[in-house]
Parts: sequence; structure tokens; C-alpha cells
Amino acid sequence: MERLKRRQDFVAAARADYAAMPGVVVQMRARGDDAPARVGFTATKKLGNAVMRNRVKRRLREIARLGLPGLAQPGHDYVLIGRAPTAERAFTELEKDFTSALKRLHRKAHLPADKGTS
Repeated sequence: MERLKRRQDFVAAARADYAAMPGVVVQMRARGDDAPARVGFTATKKLGNAVMRNRVKRRLREIARLGLPGLAQPGHDYVLIGRAPTAERAFTELEKDFTSALKRLHRKAHLPADKGTS
């Protein structure tokens, strides 16, 4: 799976839909093409020192490696953002958080637009 590396791609994903779970925040952006899905990872300095941020990113990369091939849709960018519990949360719980977030985002993306019937 291709990685997001340019700031421009991360900024575009930040303006798209997201799902916040206890262990991870997932942003999903539809690019509008049929190219393979891409993934990026973010761990801010609020999480701690470099050792802690690297641990969070390693866990996020492994979650994406295991979960994205079956759930990612072509033409989409995914950004996984680490949260404070990401480093200590049980790996199975982190996987569930990630899977739930992806399913929620994909379901939201396929809902028909609200027609404003009040």
C-alpha cells in the first residue's frame, strides 16, 4: 500500500470525513480516481517524547498493514492519528477501533445526501 508523504495530502485528508475512536482517529478522503488506496500516519508531540511517538506510529502501521488490505477502497486516502491511549491500549482493542472507524466512514460515504426535509 502506498504511503502519504506530502503535507498537501495530509491537509486534504484533514478537511475530509473522520471517525474518532478511543484508540485512534481515522480520516478518509475520496480522491476521485481508481488508483490504489494510500495511507498516512500522524503522532503529535502531545503524545510524548520521540520514543513514545515512534511506538504509537509502529502500532498504527501494523494495524494498517493488517486491516487495510481487506477494508480499504481504491481511490481513497486514509490518515491514522495516534491518541494518548494508542500506545497502551490492547492491540486487539486497537484493531477493533480501527475496523469500526473504517466501517463507519465507508457507511457515511455511501449514505444519500440529506434533502433538507424539515
